[in-house]
Amino acid sequence: MNDLEKYFRQNDKRLIHKWQHYFEVYDRHFSKYRNKEVVILEIGVSQGGSLQMWKDYFGDKAKIYGIDVNPNCKDLEEKNIKIFIGSQSDRKFLSEVKKQIPPIDILIDDGGHTMVQQIVSYEELFNCVKEDGVYLCEDIHTSYWIRFGGGYKRRGTFIEYSKNFIDYLNAYHSHQRSLKVNAFTKSVASIHYYDSIIVIEKKPMEKPYHEKTGTPSFELDSAPKSLIKKISVKSTQLILSALNKILRFFRLGGFIWK
Repeated sequence: MNDLEKYFRQNDKRLIHKWQHYFEVYDRHFSKYRNKEVVILEIGVSQGGSLQMWKDYFGDKAKIYGIDVNPNCKDLEEKNIKIFIGSQSDRKFLSEVKKQIPPIDILIDDGGHTMVQQIVSYEELFNCVKEDGVYLCEDIHTSYWIRFGGGYKRRGTFIEYSKNFIDYLNAYHSHQRSLKVNAFTKSVASIHYYDSIIVIEKKPMEKPYHEKTGTPSFELDSAPKSLIKKISVKSTQLILSALNKILRFFRLGGFIWK
């Protein structure tokens, strides 16, 4: 049990509501930021318990920001915790928030979980995450829930939207105009999918290259002559077999092969 889960189990402060398996994911991707001057933005304050949990986990040097649509959440501010009131699907509001906070090390989207909210938040805030930062969107299982705008393979869900990230990540290897290197390709090192969570880890990325070391044992590009001969014979047999089938087809159909 890691420190986050211990805090959750022993929590006697503000309410926290989390899926049990989330704590392992958090600790795996967030532990390197502990006791550092880290900037955290969490969308979805709810009762304020998770903000207190982050404060305990990351230490006194952490600057923690929250976003929630409920104006009552403003009363949950405390030392090192500042809360903005507004909708995560309001691009103008998010633009104003960006002006008031420093570059983000960790962004956690635990907001309203609708498709529009998750997509708009990503589009507006992903570029605010530092070049070595982490973007985590949780509860993405709502991409399969109709009442949140989801549905299996349904166009416009956050899951379907995020599948494009896989292509962007590998765009340096594409030979087609339809997939080009973009800002995502140049700034993301890895994408991690978990049950209900996607984690995007950023890092400046250059075009990959490969090298060889050591002495070759044989020429990899030249096959043994005996193998080439076998392949040639086999290919000839396949061609002749196909021609015979075509001949039989025309004969059975009453045609005369000339």
